[in-house]
Formats: sequence, C-alpha cells, structure tokens
Amino acid sequence: MTTPIRTLIADDQEAVRRSVRRILEAQPDITVVGEAADGLAALELAGRLCPDVALVDIRMPRMDGLELTRRLAGPEAVTPVRVVVLTTFDLDEYVYPALQHGASGFLLKRSGPALLAEAVRAAASGESLISPSVTVRLLKHVTAPRRPERRRGPAVVPLTEREVEIAGQVAAGRTNADIAAGLFISPGTVKTHVASIQRKLGVQNRVGIAVHAWEMGYAVPTA
Repeated sequence: MTTPIRTLIADDQEAVRRSVRRILEAQPDITVVGEAADGLAALELAGRLCPDVALVDIRMPRMDGLELTRRLAGPEAVTPVRVVVLTTFDLDEYVYPALQHGASGFLLKRSGPALLAEAVRAAASGESLISPSVTVRLLKHVTAPRRPERRRGPAVVPLTEREVEIAGQVAAGRTNADIAAGLFISPGTVKTHVASIQRKLGVQNRVGIAVHAWEMGYAVPTA
C-alpha cells in the first residue's frame, strides 16, 4: 500500500482550513498531519512533522506566505517541503516572488476539490500544478516575454532544440504524458529532458521552467 502524502495546511481562516482538510482527507492517498493559523506556527509544525507538501496561504499574520515559502522550499531550507501557494485573488503581487522562492504551484481558494487534490499530488511527485486557467495566466501577467538576447541575469547552459520545445510545452501546463503523446516520445524520455532543463536553468521545479519559457518568449500559447 502506498504511503499517504503527508500534508500541512497553513491559513489564518479556520473555515478555510476545515474545508481544505475535509477535501484532502476524503482522498485515499492524502493525509493532513497538521494545521497552522500563521506563518511562524506553520514553520514550527513543518520542522516537527516533516510534511511532504504544505498548502500555504499567501497572506497570514506573523509570517506571510512568501517568507514561509522561502523558508520551507527555498535553497536554504534544511529539510525542503513542497509548497503549493493558496490565495483568494486571481492577481496578487506576491505570486511571482513566491514562485521564485520555490513554490511548486499556485492555486485559487475557489478551485474545486479535484484540482486541490491534484495540486498536492503533483507537488509530492516533484511536478507542479500549472493549469491554463490559473498558473499559466498569472505567469503571462507577471512575466513579460523578452527576446533571448535581452535577457538579464546569470548565464545558463543553452537548451537543446528539443529541450526548448519541451520547456514551451511545460509552460502551457501540459503533463509529461501530454507532451510525450504530442511529440511521439515516451513519458520517461520527457521526464529525462525535464530534469536536464531544470539542471541547466538552475530551477527547482516545473514552475521555474515555465517562468523561463515565458521570459524567453518560447512558451506554447494555451487555448
């Protein structure tokens, strides 16, 4: 039997925590190991409970979701936790920094139960929830496409033509299986390419790949 995905919920609204817990605990492969009403409490609980995934509200007292994400999923995290950011608002000035700090996904609180559970599963498996209706639209809003030669920041190892193609597909919110079917290659080959892209770009997850693709201007348009 597969070990359930250990999940921590961090939100300052008790009603939201109760609703999220009810949805997640109805899933046979997910268990909620703790709840926190503020960022500091969530950080302490994460250190004690070692969850696989943390659902983090972007706006909380004592420590906001941005700083909590950095502490849990950033490069300095002692025991990294996959973070899915939750918010009430479609557009939030903290979304892009949260993704930069290592968040594995971004989800609106009004998203349905299926999407919430899928976000937890995606994060736990090392992927990201990048749905055309949520994350990709936000990335398009906060990340203006630029020509490659004008890109600022640390140099990265150039991607191959195939890797550029796959990065664009990732930015469109497509899964490894979707990409494999469209390119007539195996899901395992896609997974290998995705790992290579992450290594070359120095990003932690598929969200980082999506951000890069939008910045470079080769993201595949979504329907």
